[in-house]
Amino acid sequence: MSERAETTAARRAEIVLRGQRVLALEAEALRASERDLGEAFATAVELLTACRGRVIIAGVGKSGNVARKMAATFTSTGTPALFLHPVESVHGDLGIVGADDVAILISKSGESEELLGLIEALARLGVRMIAMTAGPESRLARHADVTLDLLVKEEACPHDLAPTTSTTVTMALGDALAVAVLLEKGFRPEDFARLHPGGALGRRLLTRVGDVMERDRLPVLAPTATMRDAVVQLAERRGLAIVVEQGRVSGVVTAGDLTRLLERQDDVLSVPVTSVMTVAPRVAHEHELGSAVVHRMETHGIMAMPVLDAQEQLVGVVHLHDLMRAGAA
Repeated sequence: MSERAETTAARRAEIVLRGQRVLALEAEALRASERDLGEAFATAVELLTACRGRVIIAGVGKSGNVARKMAATFTSTGTPALFLHPVESVHGDLGIVGADDVAILISKSGESEELLGLIEALARLGVRMIAMTAGPESRLARHADVTLDLLVKEEACPHDLAPTTSTTVTMALGDALAVAVLLEKGFRPEDFARLHPGGALGRRLLTRVGDVMERDRLPVLAPTATMRDAVVQLAERRGLAIVVEQGRVSGVVTAGDLTRLLERQDDVLSVPVTSVMTVAPRVAHEHELGSAVVHRMETHGIMAMPVLDAQEQLVGVVHLHDLMRAGAA
């Protein structure tokens, strides 16, 4: 290796080490936050869960950027929240705040002059306040109802200046608050889907079997039918025939059942379907999530299922490919 190549390799190795140092510092800060999380966190979650208004989140600079993300996370998980710029708040934007709101105020030092002006206004309105700060003795912490200590010993910035470790810890702590609150509220995947109807996840969580299933010309056979009748249904109705008695499914016959029967004997057309069908087959219900049915189908190697209503009556047939095309997978 030439001297120039060796120099380049050494420089690149040093770059990697610098990146590893940042990740190590931030990972350790997160571990420290995890270890020291305690009663104050539980109190903050209770305040947010009981909030009858909105969660107002404020911060300046990089803390403001984190506050915006935090507000988006709370809103998308069922807790209405918004970002309030501390400076704009005292020039008219305070009008969006009500006494039923809860405020989360973010400042590493806890002494940000812009944020302290907002604290006084919130206190006059009777708004409960949660402080997120690395200054537990700061003015912000003294005025808050509960303080979450960011526990940041040093920034990953080599000059210990640029907010790096502190913003990582703040972001993670905000996620922890949002997740704990959604669990306290019983927020479900279906609720998440209703708030995200435009994305692939929303489609997967919102798609019900009843939205996709076939309802007309169902491949139904009577218990007295023979395989001659079943062959017609299997050919015309995508490889599934359903034996039904008084609206209830007695069994199903698939193309695979026909293949296995042909391997055993020559004259199959006169064979009763009841001697070939799968008794008590796996079924879907019309109000089930499509994603749950896709999982069952893939687990058991099933391409189609009878669909039942709440009274266990046959109302349709759902096919794996139709569910997948609808985005349920």
